Amino acid sequence: MPPMHFLAIDVGNTRLKWAMYDAAQPGAAVLAHGVEFLDNIERLAEGSWAELPEPRHMLGCVVAGDVVRRRVQTQMDIWDLAPNWVVSSNAEAGLTNGYDHPSRLGTDRWVAMVGAWHHVLAQGRQRPVVVVMVGTAVTVEAIDADGKFLGGLILPGHGIMLKALESGTAGLHVPTGEVRPFPTNTSDALTSGGTYAIAGAVERMVQHVIAHCGQEPACVMTGGAGWKMMPSMTRPFELVENLIFDGLLHIARSRFGSAA
Repeated sequence: MPPMHFLAIDVGNTRLKWAMYDAAQPGAAVLAHGVEFLDNIERLAEGSWAELPEPRHMLGCVVAGDVVRRRVQTQMDIWDLAPNWVVSSNAEAGLTNGYDHPSRLGTDRWVAMVGAWHHVLAQGRQRPVVVVMVGTAVTVEAIDADGKFLGGLILPGHGIMLKALESGTAGLHVPTGEVRPFPTNTSDALTSGGTYAIAGAVERMVQHVIAHCGQEPACVMTGGAGWKMMPSMTRPFELVENLIFDGLLHIARSRFGSAA
């Protein structure tokens, strides 16, 4: 039987992350992985991907737009491989989408929610979930105990908040401050303000979920800056590093099934 290698791709606003697995299913072993800035996508075919085994399937999510997606597909021409890209839909891999226009939901948000939902299910108890993704922007998603996406928040990440303050306020510069309960200098005040703004939005969403669902949600966080937020959260959060890849593996299993 030929190998069933699977390529997962996550194209964000600044970087492309990829991972090759030995199968298109949750728990598959990672054979290779890497990161490229979007400016360097054209290096993939002759660089990181040149020595990889040919994947049987690929699945990716893109928030950077169609031009970038086509650039990635060109790099995949080294293989006889049909590109598959997630488009947010009414339902996928056990989740239902409560967005007013489901296809307009960012695919990174949708895929991360799939990953978080199954991560919590694997712990043995079906319950509501709050999913926080900390990146250039911060998203805070609510899922009820039946796997329905109720809605979510989008707010600026740390960097955007600080740049906005720097550009609109004389004498303020992007700081290297600490998060403190009672900041007594400008750097700490700015860093603490951004951190607590995000933490406060998350806490409000948790309260909405408790009021709506009648039970405490499982709280899952992901994203490159997630570790910075963890100490300032008002509730216990589990930090899961590769939530989007986990979601892609679950979607791949539901789409490709035994053919994967």
